[in-house]
Amino acid sequence: MRTSLILTLLLAVVGLLTAVPALALILGSLSEGIGAFGPFTLGKYLQAYQDPYLLRVALNTATFVLGASSLATALGGILAFLAVRTDLPGKRLVLFLPWIPMMIPHVLFAAAWIMLLNPTSGLINLYLQALLGLEWGPFNIYSLGGMILLEALLDLPIAFAMLLPVFMALDPSLEEAGRVSGARPLQVLVRVVLPLLRPALLGAFFLATIRTLGAFAIPQVVGIPAEVPVLTTYIFRTISTGWNPDYGKASALGVVGLVLAMVLALLYRRATLKGERFATVTGKAYRPREIPLGPWRWPVALLVYGLLLVLVLLPLATMAYISLLPYVARPGPEAWAILTWANWRWLFQEPVVARALANTAVVAAVAASLGVVLSLLVAYFANRYRSLATTLLDLLTFVSFAWPGLIIGVGFMLFFVLTPLYGSLWALILAFVAAYLPYGVRPLGSALLQIHKELEDAARTSGASFTLTLRWILVPLLAPATMSAWALLASQFVRELSVAAVLARPGSEVLAVLLLGYAQDGMWGRVAVLGLAMVALSTALLLAVLRLGTRRGPVPPPQG
Repeated sequence: MRTSLILTLLLAVVGLLTAVPALALILGSLSEGIGAFGPFTLGKYLQAYQDPYLLRVALNTATFVLGASSLATALGGILAFLAVRTDLPGKRLVLFLPWIPMMIPHVLFAAAWIMLLNPTSGLINLYLQALLGLEWGPFNIYSLGGMILLEALLDLPIAFAMLLPVFMALDPSLEEAGRVSGARPLQVLVRVVLPLLRPALLGAFFLATIRTLGAFAIPQVVGIPAEVPVLTTYIFRTISTGWNPDYGKASALGVVGLVLAMVLALLYRRATLKGERFATVTGKAYRPREIPLGPWRWPVALLVYGLLLVLVLLPLATMAYISLLPYVARPGPEAWAILTWANWRWLFQEPVVARALANTAVVAAVAASLGVVLSLLVAYFANRYRSLATTLLDLLTFVSFAWPGLIIGVGFMLFFVLTPLYGSLWALILAFVAAYLPYGVRPLGSALLQIHKELEDAARTSGASFTLTLRWILVPLLAPATMSAWALLASQFVRELSVAAVLARPGSEVLAVLLLGYAQDGMWGRVAVLGLAMVALSTALLLAVLRLGTRRGPVPPPQG
């Protein structure tokens, strides 16, 4: 098959996945009817933006997004700096642990902290009440501050992943030059290091801001009981309450959210492009200089490992404990006396859970496989061919990255409701692939840059077609990156909630949607066992891919 035809088909597929929800959102926001396109009017915009309640939503959203993204960037930057540029003890653990929260469903993370910091029954608050003789618990997770803290902890791995390689690439000779010139350490930090880090810090901040703008789990599970609405929960309430939800009004709100996300995405792209220019200046062969922490070495280590304990172990340990109780109880003799396997028996006996588990596994496996194939083709054309068409292709994949999941879900719902796909697993699969396409394209694109074009040129000179070259040359060489991309996509799909909350219907429920429902009903034992089952499913998918990678032998050459 000719490459021009493949590129045309690829543009059509990616264009449909990214343009359809945006077009459906725009048409839905301009439609007078509630469940269909047309007749067209601006009435939905007037109805949406004349609501006096929206001002409160906007202020809450701005505070939540800016607070969480700023805190996540700061914590991620500090952890990356300590892991690379200091003599912090046990640095390998610091390099590994921040990635684990990407495996934990956000609803489970929120539920764990509700169990710990609920003002009336949180385990930490109960201990402090008994210890200090307080009438009420001193901490309240049901607040805007609690939402910011939890979302920042969940976005921390994103900032950490972006800033870690930047600290590894910083040329220590620039800092040495500053010290030789008589500058104090603080002056070197302000005048030398921070200007070099500015593009990367801005890139991490904008990326965290885009992710937080589309956050749904924390605002829904923590923000709704706290009466702190944000944009995503406001849109979700519009389409999920009443007998006849107003999708047009939700679309009008979603269009503005989409525009905000696109502006942030363009700022992110600009910041990261600047970061690449800075990286070429310092791309030499050198080893980052370790800064001795001196007497602060162990106190800083205690703070860092305390943060990682809060980030990783405490939520999982809390959920494991709650899963064995019929109701929330403080650890002690009374709690030990009521330990039960009832929640786990329910998990294996409930038909709805079995169906949701099967749906989740199928959606994750199929969507990850389709996503990897599409990502490989997009990454190949975007990196190997320079033309207006490939630039457009790369831009379309970046556009989908900017969309908050709930908003892209509303767009796909408005489209799928006109097709037989509405309410089916294929609706979830296609929407998941569209929303997470960049998670496959970016890693595979980076791996492609390490493979010289002369291998493909040699294959074509020998008469191999594009498909044969792809199958026998590139795919074997890209196998590790392909498996990593599949594992990343599959783990994201297992815990994806924003898109599923809009598109899932009875019969197509996934575990994340069930988890949200039980959390809203306060059934924490069931939340715990479902969440731990999701973590186990993600781990099983990852281990299966790793095992496949270790068993993979050399690829036989084509015969004839």
